[in-house]
Amino acid sequence: MNEYLERISLTLSKDSIRLIETAGQTAKNNYLYIQEAGYFKTQYPYFTERKNLNSFLLVYTLSGKGNLRYEGKEYQLGKGNIFLINCLNHHYYESSKDDPWEILWVHYNGWNASIYYEEMTENGFSILTPDNSFLIESSIKRILSLHQKKEVHRERITNSLLVTLLTELVLLSMSGDSFSHTMPQFIRGIKNKLDQEYLSHITLNNLAAEFSISKFHMAKEFKKYTKTTIHEYLIDRRISHAKEWLKYSDLSVSEIAYGCGMNNISHFINLFKAREGVTPMVFRNEWK
Repeated sequence: MNEYLERISLTLSKDSIRLIETAGQTAKNNYLYIQEAGYFKTQYPYFTERKNLNSFLLVYTLSGKGNLRYEGKEYQLGKGNIFLINCLNHHYYESSKDDPWEILWVHYNGWNASIYYEEMTENGFSILTPDNSFLIESSIKRILSLHQKKEVHRERITNSLLVTLLTELVLLSMSGDSFSHTMPQFIRGIKNKLDQEYLSHITLNNLAAEFSISKFHMAKEFKKYTKTTIHEYLIDRRISHAKEWLKYSDLSVSEIAYGCGMNNISHFINLFKAREGVTPMVFRNEWK
């Protein structure tokens, strides 16, 4: 039997979170399930070194910098980077001394857990930088919330969130970095405008006129390089902003909907539920 190795220095802020779970037999037999998960705001000299742990580890960098040593190579990690490793393999990661690492992370396993890792590393291990940071952050934070509150159906919902998240990462790993390097300037311009002005009234006609391009060509090219439509990208940005207001303000759901540029309250609630799995009010209560 291979010898288990673990060395850890958990120098963390007081608001860091570490959840340790014991999955039920149904989850172990049928789902992807978490073993541990958390939010770490690290302080130097935070580090972890392991080998021969039966687990897969997903780590997403919120801010700061970190270092990863894996499969004989060293990687620098910054905001927006995410990696997935097989913890049976020797690995070592640590926080930067000058720019402390802030991360969301999930240790998971399950009957088909290895499939996602194998697909993501088919062409070799790499650090990924997803365009849709909203999906990454919201999925992991939702998992944390479910297990902190011991929700009855947490294992089923966690499975769904992990499958969606890992599928997106597999697709990203298959596309490689070529898209980000070759993305046309007008697509970058449209993304920047949506990122900065997503609370304003934006139409395809106005975008096409501003960037002097056919509306249909613009829509086609945007989806080609971002893997989503302009409409969906705009909705995701607005829903992300709405979540901030739901968590950190006393504004009503209708006020938040209007503030996010959505004048139909029922439509806003339906869009929110389709993406988060719960209504805005349930989401707000979960974060209280």
